[in-house]
Amino acid sequence: MPELDPATTALLTVECQNGVVGEESALPELAKEAQASGMLGRVAALVDAARGAGVQVLHAVAERRPDGLGANSNARLFRAAAKLPVRQLSGSAAVQVAPPIVVAEQDLVVRRLHGLSPMAGTDLDALLRNLGVRTLVVTGVSSNIAIPNTVFDAVNLGYRVVVPSDAIAGVPAACTAEVIRNSLALVATITTAADLLGQWVPAPVS
Repeated sequence: MPELDPATTALLTVECQNGVVGEESALPELAKEAQASGMLGRVAALVDAARGAGVQVLHAVAERRPDGLGANSNARLFRAAAKLPVRQLSGSAAVQVAPPIVVAEQDLVVRRLHGLSPMAGTDLDALLRNLGVRTLVVTGVSSNIAIPNTVFDAVNLGYRVVVPSDAIAGVPAACTAEVIRNSLALVATITTAADLLGQWVPAPVS
């Protein structure tokens, strides 16, 4: 994988929130896979390393107003999510980024009330452009829906996208490998968390 320039690269975590991958998840099967596979730990390590190397970190969170205003209802997924016992309500613990990932003061948190991708209908694209970002490293969940949507949207907007294959997760576990092989590898650079960690050494103190 070519070396990434920290000045023009950003790391994005997608839906790594308590209500999705945490202990009180609305989607326990997905949360179990994210934790058991080591994906969450690798994302946390990447977040820390990215900051140390001068790479901007952003966290994309999906949430919903208590009254549901502005939320989608045009697909079975959205209607089912509205009925789950754990809801991703704005301001609740469910929409906080899940441990062991740590949100630092310099990180940016992008929240969305609708749709399937943090690139659509949010400030994410404008923030990245204002930061001078040209390469986006995408991590998180799920490889079934949100990750492919994020990657395709970012590519359509002109970004170079990098996906560490062991820092995304979905259900069943085999789905992730299939999505990477048959879809994401066609449009993004596929790498591993270890490869990125090898690049992201702390910036020298001046």
